[in-house]
Amino acid sequence: MIRCPGLASYVDRTFLRTAAPFRRPGSRHVGRSCQDRRSLGAERGVRAWQSCHVHRWTLLDDVPPGYGPSVVTIGNFDGVHRGHRVVLGRVVRRARESGAHAVAITFDPHPLAVLYPDRAPQPLTTVEHKLELLAAEGLDGVLVMPFTHELAGQSPRQFVEETLVDGLGAKVVVVGGDMRFGKANAGNVDTLRELGAELGFEVDVVADEGFASADGRRWSSTWVRELVEAGDVEGAADVLGRPHRISGLVVHGDHRGRELGYPTANLAPDAFGAIPADGVYAGWLAGADGERLPAAISIGTNPTFDGTGRRVEAYVLDRDDLDLYGQVVDLEFTHRLRPTLRFAGVDDLVRQMAEDVARCRVLLDATAPA
Repeated sequence: MIRCPGLASYVDRTFLRTAAPFRRPGSRHVGRSCQDRRSLGAERGVRAWQSCHVHRWTLLDDVPPGYGPSVVTIGNFDGVHRGHRVVLGRVVRRARESGAHAVAITFDPHPLAVLYPDRAPQPLTTVEHKLELLAAEGLDGVLVMPFTHELAGQSPRQFVEETLVDGLGAKVVVVGGDMRFGKANAGNVDTLRELGAELGFEVDVVADEGFASADGRRWSSTWVRELVEAGDVEGAADVLGRPHRISGLVVHGDHRGRELGYPTANLAPDAFGAIPADGVYAGWLAGADGERLPAAISIGTNPTFDGTGRRVEAYVLDRDDLDLYGQVVDLEFTHRLRPTLRFAGVDDLVRQMAEDVARCRVLLDATAPA
């Protein structure tokens, strides 16, 4: 698996908020400028932010003493999908209305990876990408708590007192109605309300309809994984609000694509993220410089050549001059073109590859160089 930066690297680190999701993890000054963001906030009736930077901490002790008052939410936020953004939007709005800090608490690794490793889902986002997406929603701070058995053993009261009240000075806690927390998930919304009445914070519960699609299904990370597994990357993009992304190290493959006129970047088998179903996709490749390049992406075993190992490889449209070996790249999936097929011969395969590239060019609105 591609390693995310160590949690220690996030201690009291700041980075610019962005309005653009299409960037590599680790980007800094991306998307709209702070002035642009203030203008957007003014247009929406939200008070302009006093700072253009988002603080992120990994230990409660890293939060400055006396931090607060704050409006806080808690969650894994894997994928930062549309349902998450409903909650985050409420947090930011409540914070701007009251002059408080807008803060999200999230965890790394996913709690199931610690408590029940055999049931842990494949993460949809790296920690770094998640932080960028959270920052893009307008937060002032993100606390990425290392999820350990010790943290899992905290009672609901201990977590609320130490983290929400003493650590972040919470005056409002925004959650969904199904929120659970504390040892053995003993705490729920009612528990939070009782503690809030005692310790001096309000609990703002986002109504269920705020989390649902037009057909009534709740937006969720599980739904995204189901869609990706089925190859429905357009459906996944609808739930996420952006294309699904994976990241991986570019390694040497069979070099067969170059021989056929379509040199590809092969991702190492431990690529990070949920891999879509076998097939051919249109999408984008972003290298170390963050530039997004139109690409035809193939996932499968190369059955025409009796391949056995599943691989992910991307051909950047009309480019044969790229040297991406040893780089970690991002692949974003926008459309599924077709399933993986076994062809009678190389000529048939090459003809189909040309058709795939032509469709990608149309779908991505990319123009071939003269």
